[in-house]
Amino acid sequence: MSSVREVYQGQFGEFVITAEDRREVIIYRAGLMVAAACFAIATGLTLAVGTNALVLNALTGLYGLGCVALGVSLFTIHIYMAALHRTLQVFWGVGCLGAIAISVIFDTPLLQTSYEHPVVLWATGFTFAALTGIFIKEAFCFGRLETMALAPLVPALLMGHLTGLLPDSLKANLLAVWAVLFLAFALRKCVQAIPPDIGDKSVFAYLKQQRELRSQTN
Repeated sequence: MSSVREVYQGQFGEFVITAEDRREVIIYRAGLMVAAACFAIATGLTLAVGTNALVLNALTGLYGLGCVALGVSLFTIHIYMAALHRTLQVFWGVGCLGAIAISVIFDTPLLQTSYEHPVVLWATGFTFAALTGIFIKEAFCFGRLETMALAPLVPALLMGHLTGLLPDSLKANLLAVWAVLFLAFALRKCVQAIPPDIGDKSVFAYLKQQRELRSQTN
């Protein structure tokens, strides 16, 4: 017995949402949830326990897991502008390679290196630029208050650390706010209806058609 799929009316025609579409959204949200949980746990350990050797090693592991989870989300997120989508993926890749390079060059754990040598953010910061891109996309598409706050907060905190303009106490407070808002955002995504995250598939089809036409005429 075949199931009847609901037909949606898009800007450029009708479309249906497939099981694969829904699966991609679930994977996207799961990646965000894992990344947010890793960030919240790492922040909690740092602020509550401190940065002894055991914690620093745990932070490195959490950072790595969070980066992988973020990458999964970036490869399953639905964004109309293909160039923007690819740019965020490239930023993520550059940031991950930067983190690996920093870990090889320095003897200290990655997070300790980032704290003691803010200049390394020029390498690892691309990952957070990709994350900020997700926050901006979600703020623009859904008007979520937490992502509206995170979009400027993340680059402000990183630049404040990079330039040395922010005192440690303020950085700690902003880090805690970041962790709470990120986790709240990921949790709210879990209960959001799936179709809005898929978007208007007729727009994707139209943009793909336009790209194919341009490639044929060039």
